Amino acid sequence: MSVALRQVEANGVELNVALAGEGPAVLLLHGFPHTWQLWTHVLDGLAGRYRVIAPDLRGCGASVRAAGGYDAGTLAADAEALLDALGETSAAVVGIDAGTPPAFLLAMRRPDLVRRLVVMESLVGRLPGAEEFLAHGAPWWFGFHAEPGLAESVLTGHEDRYIDWFLDAGTLGQGVDPAVRDAFVHAYTGTEALRCAFSYYRALPESSRQIQEAVRTARLTVPTMAIGAHPVGSALEQQLRPVTDHLIGHVIENCGHIIPLHRPDRLLALLEPFLAPAGSTGSRGQLQHHGRRQ
Repeated sequence: MSVALRQVEANGVELNVALAGEGPAVLLLHGFPHTWQLWTHVLDGLAGRYRVIAPDLRGCGASVRAAGGYDAGTLAADAEALLDALGETSAAVVGIDAGTPPAFLLAMRRPDLVRRLVVMESLVGRLPGAEEFLAHGAPWWFGFHAEPGLAESVLTGHEDRYIDWFLDAGTLGQGVDPAVRDAFVHAYTGTEALRCAFSYYRALPESSRQIQEAVRTARLTVPTMAIGAHPVGSALEQQLRPVTDHLIGHVIENCGHIIPLHRPDRLLALLEPFLAPAGSTGSRGQLQHHGRRQ
């Protein structure tokens, strides 16, 4: 499979974008501590049928280190502008971790643009449904990353050990391919790279406010699939079910947080029928089931 890298201006920032394949667009939005290489093991499976668009999000990887704009609403606007810049008028959108809230808001704002939505291993703001997951509080790094200036001052010079912790935890100790690991470490090395990464966490209160406002005035009408693993499990599905018209939920067993790298084959097995264009076998019936474990 051939991957082309392009710098694309979207919503006032330059985004590094990986492009592969031809066909209906599928936009892939990564989280922390990832870049577009998060999707390495699913690109082949998707690019045979779709035009895969996998950006480094604002401030991440080879995209510009923007001073601000790390709230979910601005990131959704980045994604919308990116699709427009690439000439796409319809796309399936797949988000994981920090890529989930902007994917959700994009689908809420532009149901005419987002034909299918897949969200994974994240919470959507403070919507009800995640109480069990949050029973002992948010994961420890949320508070650490949220304090302005602290985490980057502590971690600069030790980025590799920190990133390795997340990669090991996110694959239940299995780790990731050395080339992908090295790309992630490189992407998050340096005080400015870390500042951008942690700005996502510092913007969480604003992102939560935006999500709350969105569901106060509208419902998510786009056909949606929520996929959980360890540790989020079914919490995301439980948050989405009261506000979503067409939802299917899956939990992948024996799978860490970094689903596309840890269990890419299982992920593709869920994505392929769900992303199939309307009228294809299995594309609509999938929405009648929920809560299945893989």
